[in-house]
Amino acid sequence: MLETEDRPSGSPYIARVWRSRSSCVEHMTSVATSNWELVVWTQRGLVHAAVRGPETAASAADVPDESESFGISFSHGTSMPHLPMARLVDRQLECPHVTGRAFVLRGEEWSLPDFENAEEFVARLAREGVLVRDPLVEEAVKGGTPRVGARSVQRRVAAATGLTQGAIRQIERARQAAILLGEGIAPLDVTHRLDYYDQPHLARSLTRFVGRTATQLRREDAAEPLSLLYKTGT
Repeated sequence: MLETEDRPSGSPYIARVWRSRSSCVEHMTSVATSNWELVVWTQRGLVHAAVRGPETAASAADVPDESESFGISFSHGTSMPHLPMARLVDRQLECPHVTGRAFVLRGEEWSLPDFENAEEFVARLAREGVLVRDPLVEEAVKGGTPRVGARSVQRRVAAATGLTQGAIRQIERARQAAILLGEGIAPLDVTHRLDYYDQPHLARSLTRFVGRTATQLRREDAAEPLSLLYKTGT
């Protein structure tokens, strides 16, 4: 079983905060995501921390048995100047020198955050310049029209996210489709609601980004659990 809890955040730097606990689960399907994360997990008494980049396709992931995990998913436009986002796409970089209380990021030691104090921790990273935020990127991703040229928008989105606007739109649309199908919405209705060309187009998107068919998502009986999916306001 993979038990997961998540919550929204009032911080402009954070998209979501989550935590999970695994028991008797060996594998899960990691769904594509356009956000990067800071993840902390404990297994057999050892604490680990890693920066996990955006994932551009669904993939199989091992789940450490009897482990507990916590993550901060960062908003579009939030990035770390010392670590170019392009280097993080489809990659995970483990942080060095992790103890039960602290870890090293940007060559400095930081107290480990948790589910309750994520905002305080992120605010400190921002004050120290470890995190920066470009509001234009979030505006562009949400469909706004920033008052700069299209090429400038493309450059800034790519720099802050490691992805193109088109890739972000495709990933987020597939995630929303998976949520709607899981709620029992018919595939044809999802196709129309999310502006897919037709049902085969929806099927290809789900296979690539979610790793499930519409039928599997509606039945909710797949052998492996999915990574975190949640509704957004977009």
